[in-house]
Amino acid sequence: MKKHTLKGNMILMLTAIIWGISFVSQRVGMEYIKPNTFNGLRTILGALVLLPVIAVREKTGKSKPCDRKKLISGGIICGCLLCLASTLQTWGMVYTTSGKSGFITAMYMIFVAIIGLFAGKKLRPLTVLGIIGGVAGMYLLSMSGSELSVNKGDVITLVCAVVFAFHIMVIDSLSGEVDGVKLACLQFFVCGTINVILMFLFDHPDWSLVRPCVTAILYSGIMSCGVAYTLQIIGQQYTEPVPASIIMSLESVFAALAGWVILSEALTPLEIFGCVLMFAAIVVVQLPQDKPQKKSIESDGVEL
Repeated sequence: MKKHTLKGNMILMLTAIIWGISFVSQRVGMEYIKPNTFNGLRTILGALVLLPVIAVREKTGKSKPCDRKKLISGGIICGCLLCLASTLQTWGMVYTTSGKSGFITAMYMIFVAIIGLFAGKKLRPLTVLGIIGGVAGMYLLSMSGSELSVNKGDVITLVCAVVFAFHIMVIDSLSGEVDGVKLACLQFFVCGTINVILMFLFDHPDWSLVRPCVTAILYSGIMSCGVAYTLQIIGQQYTEPVPASIIMSLESVFAALAGWVILSEALTPLEIFGCVLMFAAIVVVQLPQDKPQKKSIESDGVEL
C-alpha cells in the first residue's frame, strides 16, 4: 500500500469513527430536547464551523470555481433533503438504539442501487445479493426480543435511509461541478434554518433543557457536521472511491460499538447476526465489477 493511500485510509477511518459516535450524541440529545431543536442547533453550528475553512480555501486558492446558481440551487435541495432525513433519523432514535440506527441508516447504500434501477440502470448480480442480504439483516436487527415485528423507530430510520439515498444521488449529480465545502456549508445553513423555524412552531423549546445536552450538540455540530465532512474531502484525495466508501460505511459498526461502550446498549446474538449480514451487504454492493460498464451511477464510491 502506498504511503499516501495509507494516509487517506486512516483519515477516512477517523471520519467513520466520528460519524459513528455521533449516533450516540443524537441519542443522548433526544433525552432532553426534540429533534428539530437538536438538528437546528447542530447544523447551524456545523455551517459556522465550515465558514473559516471556506475562507482559508479561498485565500490559498484551493476553492473550486463553480456556477453560483448551481451551487445555490444544489445547496437548497440538499439542505431540504438533509433536514428531512436527519429529522427522521433523530425521531427514530427516540424509539430505537443508536447501534440499530447506525446500521439501518447505512442501508442508504442499498437504496442508492434501487433508485438507480428506477432510473433505468441495470443492477449487477452482486448488487441484488447485497439488497437481499441487507433486507434480511435489517429484519433480524429490528426484531424486538422474540416478537416477529419491526420496531417503530426502525421503520422511521429505514425511511430516513431512503431520503439519505436521494440526498446522495443529488450530491453525486453535482460532483465535480461545485465546491464541496461550500455545498456542505450551504446545505447545513438551509437545513438548520428549516429546523429552527420548525423548532419555534412545534417544539416550543425549553432552553433549560438544552444545557444538559450541550456536549452532545457541540460534538454533533462541530465534529460530525464540520470536522468529519472536511476530513472526508481530504481523505478521498488519497484513496480510490470504492475502498473509501467501504471504510466510511464502517460508521455503522462504530455506532454499534459506541452505543455498547457509552450507553450500554446490548445487542442479542440474533441482532448481532443481523448486523453482520447488513455490513456484509454494504460491502458486497460496493465490490468492483470485472468489466466496467459504459454507463454507471457512482455515489460515494458505489458503482451500480
